[in-house]
Amino acid sequence: MIQDKLAAQLFTVRNELKQDYIGTLKLLSEMGWKAVQIDGLHGNDPVEIAAAVKELGLKTAGMHVGLERMRNDLDNVLREADLFETPDIICHSLPDEHKNAAGYEFVRRELRNVSSLVSPRGYRVGFHNHDWEFHTMMGEQYALQYLLDYDHQAPVYAEIDTYWVQKAGRDPLSVISQYSGRMPILHLKDMTSDGQEYFAEIGSGMIDFVPVLQWGEQNGVQFYAVEQDYCPGSPLDSLEQSLRYLEQLIVPLR
Repeated sequence: MIQDKLAAQLFTVRNELKQDYIGTLKLLSEMGWKAVQIDGLHGNDPVEIAAAVKELGLKTAGMHVGLERMRNDLDNVLREADLFETPDIICHSLPDEHKNAAGYEFVRRELRNVSSLVSPRGYRVGFHNHDWEFHTMMGEQYALQYLLDYDHQAPVYAEIDTYWVQKAGRDPLSVISQYSGRMPILHLKDMTSDGQEYFAEIGSGMIDFVPVLQWGEQNGVQFYAVEQDYCPGSPLDSLEQSLRYLEQLIVPLR
């Protein structure tokens, strides 16, 4: 069922997690989320948090990890992936010094290097986009396409974010359609329709998620991670609003 694939990206509730990580997970579970995407443990013991996730009946829709940690702390990253029972470790962002041609060459090389080490062991390395990967061309490709060029020996999987694609002036459906069978996790994020191009609860903005979900169901998406970087009020309220909208949206898609 599609509802079982809906995951709350925990960056949305980062401040709540800092106050009470397990309590926040419990609230998300009670709200109806079936999965979460890890985005930092905020000093908590990964064994304890992974146990809580499992006890609450939540699945883990991958882990967001910085490139430097992938490069310099890979053993512990994989240990956490095992604890959370997920194969997916996703580079979540890039520092400013890598947002240029030389930087993207470095990032592609390093992501492929990590992938070559972990793919034979059943892990998947992914990359989560923002709008700036559309601001630099690598030859005739956008930097995002360059980073995600398929390499059979060292694959880097797409984790396309609908908001950031829209922010770059591109059509989310046309971009995600380039990665059939290569995107186990898709990020759902809406954009306000008031001209401010700000973050919005799913269904309250300008992005049409029906064709996005239809495509995902036909092309191997295993989780839809819902993220809202900044919320007008309580992030928990925003996540609940997004979930309730998606629950209604997916009824005819089941």
